[in-house]
Amino acid sequence: MELIKKNIYMNKLKGKTVTQITLDDDFNVPDSKMDMEQIILDRGELQLDESRPMNDKVSLSGKLKFDVLYSTPASGSLESMSGEIPFDELVNMEELEERDRLQTQWEMEDLTVEMIHSRKLSVKAIITFTLTAEQLYEEETAVEARDIGEFDSLNKELDVTQIAMQKHDTYRLKEEIELPGSKPNINQLLWNHVELRGMECRPLDGKLSLRGELLFFTIYNGEEEHIPIQWLEKSIAFSGVLELPDCVEEMIPAIDVRLAHREVTAIPDFDGENRVISLEAVLDLDIRLYEEVRIEILNDVYSPVKELIPTVGTAFFESLLMKNTSKNKLVDKLKIKGGDKVLQICHSNGSVKIDDIRVVEDGIAIEGALCVSLLYISSDDREPMRSLRGAIPFNYTVEAKGVEESCVFQLKPGLEQLNALMLGGDEVEIKAVITFDALVLKKVAEEVITDVREEDLDLDKLERMPGIVGYIVQPGDSLWKIAKRFYTTINSLKATNGLTADEVKPGDRLLVIKQVEQL
Repeated sequence: MELIKKNIYMNKLKGKTVTQITLDDDFNVPDSKMDMEQIILDRGELQLDESRPMNDKVSLSGKLKFDVLYSTPASGSLESMSGEIPFDELVNMEELEERDRLQTQWEMEDLTVEMIHSRKLSVKAIITFTLTAEQLYEEETAVEARDIGEFDSLNKELDVTQIAMQKHDTYRLKEEIELPGSKPNINQLLWNHVELRGMECRPLDGKLSLRGELLFFTIYNGEEEHIPIQWLEKSIAFSGVLELPDCVEEMIPAIDVRLAHREVTAIPDFDGENRVISLEAVLDLDIRLYEEVRIEILNDVYSPVKELIPTVGTAFFESLLMKNTSKNKLVDKLKIKGGDKVLQICHSNGSVKIDDIRVVEDGIAIEGALCVSLLYISSDDREPMRSLRGAIPFNYTVEAKGVEESCVFQLKPGLEQLNALMLGGDEVEIKAVITFDALVLKKVAEEVITDVREEDLDLDKLERMPGIVGYIVQPGDSLWKIAKRFYTTINSLKATNGLTADEVKPGDRLLVIKQVEQL
């Protein structure tokens, strides 16, 4: 007997490693820059150049890029400087192979930028890497039996979720921002911040639809010295498509989008004046598309003319339990320290940090904090521009009925909205909406037929069985069970008893004729 088999493709977690690295270096202020008086803002971004799986190891290399905005001894004057700290690390990861798919996530646990003196600063950072190794594997199951002799087979339906596509890709954005008429020309861009918010990815036939928002903020000085420091904030909505020939609309997306690169420059307008800001950004997409398929697998097989003995094994499949996006509103207050009075809030930005994720009854409990950074104008005329950082803790449970510890889930936090409002001289109210994009797959164990062994029938047993039987259907019976028990076929039962459907009910009376005379 020949078994026709089908492969179901899924990812299998092979290993997970969490490691921390510390980066530390000192930097001199360039000769072309003025002395430092006070650090106002600092920022660090990791650029990962390589994350390469090796045998039992992972090679990580890249650089930490940092920017610093500081005040100078000259009243109301600002300067900025940048630098980078390279790194090259080997991380041990048992049983890792070069062909494994490696997912690398990182989070900056701490960034400390301090003045050593007016011409030198210290930069220290702690970065946590989470390395997840996965292996694409095939679960093979029999879906059909073929044989030249007489036999019957029973199939059962199974709903499974399988990987349809996984790949890395990039999407480039280019925008030009014109200064409002009330703003002076740009002499030098001192600081900029680009933040990705409200990202949505939706599969379409042959492509992936992208929609989101870039929050852009910049600080610059004008062409004339008497002009005070200027700033500009703008929200840029964007949409586009990424060509994916094998994509279909019904696929289930699990896509991680990261702002991988940005470049901000001042360019002349049609009149030759520096009144346009060019923004180029690169989005890095880790794309996984799943598809739900309903397959019929071989559940049992028998023959009235020979003994068929199935070999049964256990196969593990994944089934979609839930896929949704939840939103959590946060409202809290931050207090300005040091007696400063807030005259105006220039800019606010934030990021979501997850501290703990655990499975609870019918849900996934999340603990974390929204880390907020504010730039504001204070009542100090000598150093009017100040910054404030704070963290707003939260607890939230994503509803996922039926979730278990054995489930595989992907959870991506995001920041959809962030507003900062002045309440009084030293208080700021923060209102935010954070999102949790969750995909939960349930592990399903199924008995599957892997082989069928053929043996001759027990003729003595068959001879003792009556050739014709009057049978009353019992609870739990089916035509399949009755035919298999009495060494006949479903078609024979239906033909003998004038049945048009495959269903019978308790109490039905059947005439059963044994079909082994040809032996």
